[in-house]
Amino acid sequence: MASTTSTATSDQDQGGQTQALTPADFDADAGELLLNEVREALARYVILPDEHSATGVVLWIAATHAVPAWAHAARLVIRAPEKRCGKSRLLDLVEAMCHDPLLTVNASPSAVYRSIGMKTKNPPTILLDEADTVFGPKAGENEDLRGLLNAGHQRNRPALRYNAANSSVERIQTFAMAALAGIGAMPDTIEDRAIVIRMRRRAPGESVAPYRTRRDGPALDNLRNRLNQWVRAHLDHLGTATPEMPVEDRAADTWEPLLAIADLAGGPWPDLAREACVTLTETRDANAQTTLQTRLLTDCRAAFGDSEALPTAVLLERLKADIEAPWATYQNNGLTAMKLGFLLRDFDIRSDTIRFDTGQAKGYQRTAFADAWARYCAPAAESQLLVSTCLVCRQPLAHDDGSHTHPTCDPEVGR
Repeated sequence: MASTTSTATSDQDQGGQTQALTPADFDADAGELLLNEVREALARYVILPDEHSATGVVLWIAATHAVPAWAHAARLVIRAPEKRCGKSRLLDLVEAMCHDPLLTVNASPSAVYRSIGMKTKNPPTILLDEADTVFGPKAGENEDLRGLLNAGHQRNRPALRYNAANSSVERIQTFAMAALAGIGAMPDTIEDRAIVIRMRRRAPGESVAPYRTRRDGPALDNLRNRLNQWVRAHLDHLGTATPEMPVEDRAADTWEPLLAIADLAGGPWPDLAREACVTLTETRDANAQTTLQTRLLTDCRAAFGDSEALPTAVLLERLKADIEAPWATYQNNGLTAMKLGFLLRDFDIRSDTIRFDTGQAKGYQRTAFADAWARYCAPAAESQLLVSTCLVCRQPLAHDDGSHTHPTCDPEVGR
């Protein structure tokens, strides 16, 4: 393996130009060993929730050194339910090993725009600590900064600003890797573009070494430079890499750079990366905040049970009977037929006049929901899809023992 222990500033020729290394300058296992070193450095100073989280952080750090090769710049969200869970310490370590870190605890959108715009070909890695003070419930929405972080996930999504001084429109680049650390969830549009690490407080018996920048920083800086040299030597390969993806859509966009790094490193990293990709994506999606409309679709699916059609009054009654759902107190007075129709209309679901055993009434057909359930709701288990309805109270049965009634209902009444 090439000697890469010098600092980045010393790796220059007499003319002041960086001496570019090539893949031939590195042993075949150089990448694997470097990623192992990054993992060991993280484990020395912080306890991550699981091995998948460790894998995700290691690969994200490595991917920051190859931004010119990527079409998408993954976000790294480091969140915790309480203080003293290690989120800021993890961000310190990310800062010590990532490419050109730009760490801040608060920043105006214009400052971030300019920081990226000054280095469009090789932008800095944006690190935002105490992000809950920027996006938390007491901080306002900060839509400009959120819009920047969302747009910067994909290349060639510039912001346009009018420059009155020269009467021109400026295209300000937004593309850059970014990490955010804070208490609680980040905005869902950011987490949807992120590898989400859910930190937790150390348990009794768990211990880590204290991290001191003056003492420990030089070794990590050395590791950063060696990692940078290895990644940069393979930029051409990474720019054309098409790793096999175990996820789809935006999750695939987010994880593709990390899997490309893992495939290049070899050893156990390709398998570790795909396991982490699937697990962390599933965990993120399972904990994602569901929109009110999606919650309504899911609750309507449960309310329908195995019914082919329901009167609007019955559907509303079942929705509001769930004490854990928001429908009984929705907009103070509870969900009404008009409010229900308004919430469902974006899915092209509308009520109709339907003939029931009790006569004609306004209601909803099951078929009207089928497409929206398939597109927007999490897959339900077969037992959930085929829920029976109690013969007595006509409410859905969570478990049917064959009597088709709730244990508290009198089966004789339904006969």
